Amino acid sequence: MSGSSATLMTEGSIGKRIVTFAFPLFLGNLFQQLYNTADSLIVGNFIGNAALAAVSSSGSLIFLMVGFFNGIAIGAGVVIARHFGARDIERLRLSIHTTAAFGIACGLFLTIVGIFAAPQILVLMGTPAEVLPNSITYFRIYFSGSLAFVMYNFFVGILQSVGDSRHPLIYLVISSVINILLDLILIGGFHFDVGAAALATVISQFVSAFLCFRQLMKSPEEFRLDLRKIKCDKEILRQILANGLPAGFQNSIISIANVFVQANINQFGQMAVAGCGAYSKIQGFVFLPITCFSMALTTFISQNLGAKQYDRARRGAVFGILCTITTAELIGLLIYFSAPWLIAAFNSTPEVIAFGTAQARTETFFFFLLAFSHCMAGILRGAGKSSVPMIIMLIFWCVVRISYIAAVIRIIPEIKIIFWAYPLTWTLSSVVFLIYYRKSDWIHGLEHT
Repeated sequence: MSGSSATLMTEGSIGKRIVTFAFPLFLGNLFQQLYNTADSLIVGNFIGNAALAAVSSSGSLIFLMVGFFNGIAIGAGVVIARHFGARDIERLRLSIHTTAAFGIACGLFLTIVGIFAAPQILVLMGTPAEVLPNSITYFRIYFSGSLAFVMYNFFVGILQSVGDSRHPLIYLVISSVINILLDLILIGGFHFDVGAAALATVISQFVSAFLCFRQLMKSPEEFRLDLRKIKCDKEILRQILANGLPAGFQNSIISIANVFVQANINQFGQMAVAGCGAYSKIQGFVFLPITCFSMALTTFISQNLGAKQYDRARRGAVFGILCTITTAELIGLLIYFSAPWLIAAFNSTPEVIAFGTAQARTETFFFFLLAFSHCMAGILRGAGKSSVPMIIMLIFWCVVRISYIAAVIRIIPEIKIIFWAYPLTWTLSSVVFLIYYRKSDWIHGLEHT
């Protein structure tokens, strides 16, 4: 594998393997979060409250649409990592080309649904009337680039599953710089509206998808992408869907709940939407260590269970969990104390700052629970048990969260009731994950898949 960035995680120091794999993911996610935040910063400062609210109100809905297919990409990565760890080259190649073929179909489907369903869904969410036209514009332009978003995630899933987290980092840095420059030129220079922010994101995503595609085309032969071989193998597709559909549904479940939460925040007006939207961009930085370690754990567990190194998988799981919850909580404390200044960077309106700060100071102490739940989901996906986190998050992050808000907001019509939905459901899911982790035989999951 000379000249390749692929990494076998079945040998060497556990901590070093996980951290060196996770660190490029962290940097990549940091740049992705920076260019997502740049959209809101530039829109909020150059166009105003209504435009910031429009971008913010679209966020939950975008993750609902894209998150499902990202889950499928995670499932594909589990299958690829398993065959890579077992050194089954024939199935490894079949998995990669089936993933590419299915990704193309998913991207085209999402483009059609996203463009045509935007107005109806945004209206159902109760998006404020003064925000709706801009929200529809942003949403439709964003989803015109669905093929790029989906294929980027599928390509990154392939690269990460063979242990290559370095190239996705490089491509994210490039696309982040392109996105920010386009934002500044189109919005700051030419004074275009929110549609320009969406267009900048689409263009930058096409660039990163193309770079990933080019890297796969010139990778070592054992996991090189060959255009002539892109087609679906039924058995491999079944494995991908068996692992990916639960992860996709899990993302969608969380998104459905968040769309419901957003609809309730919308009832408190434009300032609440802008303030909570600004906080959501800040909260995104907490997801950086959570996402990178949970993804690293999925790859680590998949490769080691594929190689039947069960004790190594168990020790890696404990190491990853401890790193993630510690880092997430430290970032949470930093946000708690600096929230007013961070929110003000997006918009200096006192009401906007008040809403954003209130949400930050309700949730930040509980980020270690959010981190633990996501780590457990990553571990169980790597073990071929994707349905377990899906069920747990369906119950607590969707049913309980929605039921709590629907019932309590009628009795106490205050926005803080909505904010408390997150710590409550993070706590409940973490307790159940901990019980499952200690009681079940999850470590042998791949023997039966």
